[in-house]
Amino acid sequence: MSRLADRVAIVTGAAQGIGEAIARRLAAEGCRAVTIADVHLDKAQAVADSMAGAHGVRTLAIRTDVTNENEVAEMVRQTVENFGALDILVANAGILKAYDILEFPTADWRAVLEVNLTGYFLCAREAAKVMAAQKRGVILQINSKSGKKGSFRNSAYAASKFGGIGLTQSIALDLAPYGVRVNAVCPGNLLEGTLWQEQLYAQYARTQGLTVEEVRRKYESQVPLGRGCTYEDVCNVVVFLASDEASYMTGQAINVTGGQEMR
Repeated sequence: MSRLADRVAIVTGAAQGIGEAIARRLAAEGCRAVTIADVHLDKAQAVADSMAGAHGVRTLAIRTDVTNENEVAEMVRQTVENFGALDILVANAGILKAYDILEFPTADWRAVLEVNLTGYFLCAREAAKVMAAQKRGVILQINSKSGKKGSFRNSAYAASKFGGIGLTQSIALDLAPYGVRVNAVCPGNLLEGTLWQEQLYAQYARTQGLTVEEVRRKYESQVPLGRGCTYEDVCNVVVFLASDEASYMTGQAINVTGGQEMR
């Protein structure tokens, strides 16, 4: 049986990378409708069209800057208007800018906190308004192992992710009386993922004085299970937490790190 049969979901940052993978997996697991929210509308529309063809699921692509509360409210409004409900929110949109603390530009620090923490807050708040009225729903944040342990020359990202876990726990307490569950997923290093391929290898090579290949070997060597995290690893946990199988879990931050982080 489909584990997420008849659910309606929103995934932010879903035009590519892990967000796209999550959206596609939700459709494969039985969601009847998925909103693809992203700042890149053309890419979001391409993903939505592809998913509709592959899975027979209803889709909606909408341009959403998660730092803009009007756009976030419109994302939720259009989802409910088109599909009649909102059962799952996956707050995935995020950015990373890595610098040593001695040279970290204030504007870049604020940008990371604004997208990763304030953006999550705005999405959760607007989704919660619908879910509380329904007396059901699941909010999931895609966090990071950097939400559990400080990150070398990467302070803004870690700060935003530590804050995200605190926000997850707090919202979980607020929404428990309404039957709405709130959890976070903390992936390890998605070494084959879009973010690493397009940004992180170059950023970490610059900030750590390494070659790209040395960066890869360094991060693989830190994992007890000996490999990087994959999209499938993350999606498996997302589906479980979104399903009724996790009906007694809220306020949790689940590691998907191959043993790299155990707290």
